[in-house]
Amino acid sequence: MSRGAAEVSRLIAIVGCGRVGAFVAGELSRTGIGVLVIDRRESAFDLLPPEFSGFKLHGNAIEMAVLRSARLQEADCLLAVTRDDNTNLMVTQVARAIFAVPRVLSRVSDPKKEPVFRHFGIEVISTTKVTADCLLAALSRSGGSRP
Repeated sequence: MSRGAAEVSRLIAIVGCGRVGAFVAGELSRTGIGVLVIDRRESAFDLLPPEFSGFKLHGNAIEMAVLRSARLQEADCLLAVTRDDNTNLMVTQVARAIFAVPRVLSRVSDPKKEPVFRHFGIEVISTTKVTADCLLAALSRSGGSRP
């Protein structure tokens, strides 16, 4: 993560503290960016690195009370990285429409759901497509034939 990212965002909210969310939160925190992580499982915060200096909020991010207590309206960006595409879609829509978060990104597992997210103006990272592209590129580099 470059230092330039710190200049772009003052506070990034991350919904989902699994392997992806914890890793991203740790990297952002390490660079000095303010980070708030929300997860419905309190044990998920155990995945955060020991030096994590951000905030942790135990709660279900599809509940308005949780998002209000997170003061989501103060976030410059929201990353929805749970394993559930429907949860990610709901949280990102609420972040955009109700809390006016300027930048909203979402992890999407099912590539068929990408158009729905894009329809609502949500930036999408398709973990399935990214993984497949990396595997196909590795096959190409190793002399294997690409289908």
